[in-house]
Amino acid sequence: MAFLLPMVARLMDHVVKPAALILGLSPLVSPAEARTDRPASFVDVGQTVPGVILDVRYFGADNFVGTRVDGYEAPRCFLTRPAAEALAQVAEDARRQGYGLKLFDCYRPARAVAHFARWAADLADESTKPAYYPDIAKSELFKEGYIAARSGHSRGSTLDLTLVHATSGAEVDMGTAFDLFSPRSWPGSEAVTAVQKANRTRLADLMKRHGFVPFAKEWWHFTLKDEPFPSTYFDFPIR
Repeated sequence: MAFLLPMVARLMDHVVKPAALILGLSPLVSPAEARTDRPASFVDVGQTVPGVILDVRYFGADNFVGTRVDGYEAPRCFLTRPAAEALAQVAEDARRQGYGLKLFDCYRPARAVAHFARWAADLADESTKPAYYPDIAKSELFKEGYIAARSGHSRGSTLDLTLVHATSGAEVDMGTAFDLFSPRSWPGSEAVTAVQKANRTRLADLMKRHGFVPFAKEWWHFTLKDEPFPSTYFDFPIR
């Protein structure tokens, strides 16, 4: 069976690249490029960060694709150990301030990004537009940077999260929902209230204090500054 693997990789390459070409993207991570093993340095965040709440959106249908995304076979979050250890410090810091952490996404298989590209290339399907990208054309989502052709999530040290009130578990008001692709989701947006902007700043300050770097277009998105795999992409499924 081993002799079939190069043939499968080439076939998958042809499946992945047309979507990228249609959208005018740089090439996506191909199956031949991505590592399919899960290194021991990837850990289960749910077992590593005390009290963290998992709301893995791409495991279900409550996301911008409208269905479970390829590679998400369980509602779990994996991160590299350095990222998970830094996140545990964030969680402890947040707890002292009366907050908890809710995670929407952590490590993202490269096949999931390819799924995003196929979805974005299907311009006839706009069923999720009202909830997730009301202010932008679907064809512009990759070009505007709301979805990346090569996602940092696939390197294992990037995550999407929000704060919750420790007493109730209710999400802190950040002014927009997770994965709203809009300038309103930019951390510095002036289209939200002062309180909502202060909440975003609180989250960003917590994350930056423990080594994470924010993303300019999504208040929920952070990457460990000293990530251990800065140029390696992974494609092992989440199980």
